[in-house]
Amino acid sequence: MALKKKPVTGMKDITPREMEIRDYVIGLIKETYGTFGFSSIETPCVEHIENLFSKQGGENEKLIFKILKRGEKLKLDTAKEEMDLVDGGLRYDLTVPLSRYYSNNSNSLPQPFKALQMGNVWRADRPQRGRFRQFMQCDIDILGEPSILAEIELILATSTLVGKLDFENFTIRINDRKILKAMAAYSGFPEESYDLVFIILDKMDKIGAEGVEAELVKEGFPEENVKKYLNLFETITGDIEGVRQLKTLLSGYLEEQTAKDLETIIQSVDKVKTAKFQIVFDPTLVRGMSYYTGPIFEISIDGFGGSVGGGGRYDEMIGKFTGQQTSACGFSIGFERIVMLLLERDFQVPKKAGKIAFLIEKNMPKENLPAIFEAAQKERQNGNTVSVTMMKKNKKFQKEQMTAEGYTDFREFFRDSLNG
Repeated sequence: MALKKKPVTGMKDITPREMEIRDYVIGLIKETYGTFGFSSIETPCVEHIENLFSKQGGENEKLIFKILKRGEKLKLDTAKEEMDLVDGGLRYDLTVPLSRYYSNNSNSLPQPFKALQMGNVWRADRPQRGRFRQFMQCDIDILGEPSILAEIELILATSTLVGKLDFENFTIRINDRKILKAMAAYSGFPEESYDLVFIILDKMDKIGAEGVEAELVKEGFPEENVKKYLNLFETITGDIEGVRQLKTLLSGYLEEQTAKDLETIIQSVDKVKTAKFQIVFDPTLVRGMSYYTGPIFEISIDGFGGSVGGGGRYDEMIGKFTGQQTSACGFSIGFERIVMLLLERDFQVPKKAGKIAFLIEKNMPKENLPAIFEAAQKERQNGNTVSVTMMKKNKKFQKEQMTAEGYTDFREFFRDSLNG
């Protein structure tokens, strides 16, 4: 069987150029989120299959990479169905593992707990631009804070980070699952059909209002209800006034405090933000995960079709582990998509020190090498990056390659002299 040199479909090799940007972004994430009081944690990439199939991950539960039982536990001859062979899976996001982590460690954690988690996740998805089967996620979550302080802090921290990466004029869209449910109830949809209605509504940006209407009618919903529902989206504005409109219009279906809280979040973020962006109310925003219970939000950047981050409140997930409801809210940035956009923009990592190349003549006497490495060490102690490498025959091409990697200082060492 011939060996394959290309990565598995949906996964990729990372070049030094991209790795430089990834390392820089990771460092900036830890630095920025650290100033907001978030602490780094880590969870295993393999999660219990029961947790992954807990009906909290929405469509992602169809994309799980399952792991077979091992050794004597793997009984192929007696298995009646696939799940008899499986006891674990690769995590599809970081929220379910965080909920398990908090449930297991809450007695030793501060309250509320502000967590920063970065790590790879896996989904058996259809690969496309900016979407892979293995990709890094970066989440910040506040656990144990029931008030909208959590939403405001998460949005400010995330927007501050995106602003530091030189993205301008991006948009944060915000909505509330309670508003979604109130709009559906007002329009006459039965409660048991909400998830289906929201799945179809989530396609609004792709198929438009006419497409949403056609799919809802196709699913058997009365045309009168569908038109009443879609009319809401035509009349509601994408600002605080829109929230106030719904507060009045949905009286009896929507708690007044829900609208007031959303209004406060928008006003607070708008007043103290440090990055250049707008926060808008979007009543069509759904978010795919079924575990959201309150405010939800997404980030979009001009020039990129999809979102580059999202999150929301999920107050019921941790209680499924502990039996006690725990307030929880999180925001995840699309790490891979942000790195992709930075690469496409030819983003240059800020240089804090120089990059020096020591080029050594091929026949350099071995007794001369310690002095060369000693000189390299002194430069590193001064904060510089130093690459010690043999001088190639085509020295001009070698320097061009290293210049593309950011090297600006070339020092040549010949066998008859250490002064280059």
